[in-house]
Amino acid sequence: MQIADLLSPERVLLSIKPKDKKQLLQLLAEKASQVAGVTDRRVFETLLERERLGTTGVGQGIAIPHGRLSDIKKIMGVFARLESPIEYEAVDNQPVDLVFMLLAPEGAGADHLKALARVSRLLRNQAACEKLRNAATAEALYAILTEPPAGTSSVAA
Repeated sequence: MQIADLLSPERVLLSIKPKDKKQLLQLLAEKASQVAGVTDRRVFETLLERERLGTTGVGQGIAIPHGRLSDIKKIMGVFARLESPIEYEAVDNQPVDLVFMLLAPEGAGADHLKALARVSRLLRNQAACEKLRNAATAEALYAILTEPPAGTSSVAA
């Protein structure tokens, strides 16, 4: 599973300006609802429900909010780079500026976990995060996010 399987260029947000975590999740839910075929309220509530179980702020300025929705057909993502880092209650207590939201169908099981692992692997790469923080356009963000991992070919499954 590649990031390009989860993300499309129109779901990459550059320099958004949420004032807090709740507003960030609302902005992500609005974007996701445009393609997921569910209301932004439903997406937002799903993300909030997951946050109540424990933060999705994984540290080093990164958050991976995620949830499952019975109404969607395939795993999808929305990526956002914030103009300024915000408090997110991350595990390292550091503010967050790179956010990759994932939504999965209710029965996605292992595929949901594979998608989370793939996103996590990408965002643990400090060089990739540095490129994401310095990219000038949403197109550049998408290119960085979807480039094949080092040591693999673009035809790998």
